[in-house]
Amino acid sequence: MQNKDHWEKVYSTKAPDSVSWFQPHADMSMRLIRSSGLAHDATIIDVGGGASTLVDDLLDDGYANVTVLDLSAAALAESQRRLGEKSTRVKWVEVGVTCAKFEQHSIDLWHDRAVFHFLTAQSDREVYVRQVLRALKPGGYVIMATFGGNGPTQCSGLPVMRYAPNDLHAEFGDAFTLLTHEEQVHRTPFGIDQQFIYCMCRKPPV
Repeated sequence: MQNKDHWEKVYSTKAPDSVSWFQPHADMSMRLIRSSGLAHDATIIDVGGGASTLVDDLLDDGYANVTVLDLSAAALAESQRRLGEKSTRVKWVEVGVTCAKFEQHSIDLWHDRAVFHFLTAQSDREVYVRQVLRALKPGGYVIMATFGGNGPTQCSGLPVMRYAPNDLHAEFGDAFTLLTHEEQVHRTPFGIDQQFIYCMCRKPPV
C-alpha cells in the first residue's frame, strides 16, 4: 500500500520538475486520450496525477470534466497553484486510489501514469482493479503506464513492479480488451533513460 507520509515529504521538499517522473507535457497520454474519440464533456480521472501537467493539457484541449486524484495534499496544491484560476474547473480528490469511494459507472476514461507499478502486493492490485471495474462506465477506457521490463526496480526509494504489455493487461483480466500498447523511453531530469509501457484497454460496452 502506498505511504502518504512518504509522498507528502517528496512533494514538500522537491521541486515538481526535479522528480524522476516529471514530464513538461504528457504527450503520449494526450495522444492516447484523443484517440479514444471521447467528447470533451467526458468524465476523465487522472489517478496519482497530483503535480502532473496532464491536467493543464486536458484543460487547454477543451476537456471540461476532469478529476485529479492523489494521496498527497502537497502534490495537489502544486497543480492548483500552477493552474491558478483554472484550478476551479477541476475536481481535486485527496485520497489513495485503493481507499477512494467511486460512484458506480461514473468515469469514461481512467488514466494512471506511474501509480500501479508501486502496488507490489497482489492484494492491493486486486483492490485497484476492482476500483476500476466499479468506476468505469461500460465502453469506458483505461490508459495505464508503468515501468517496462527493462525499467528500474525502485523509484523514489520504493520497490516497484515492471511489466510487459501482456502481463499488465493480464492484471486486469478478461473484463478489459487490450486496444494498443506502446513503449516510451522517458528521459528523467537527471538525464537517465527509463522504459515505460503504455497500455490502452476498453471495458466492453455491455
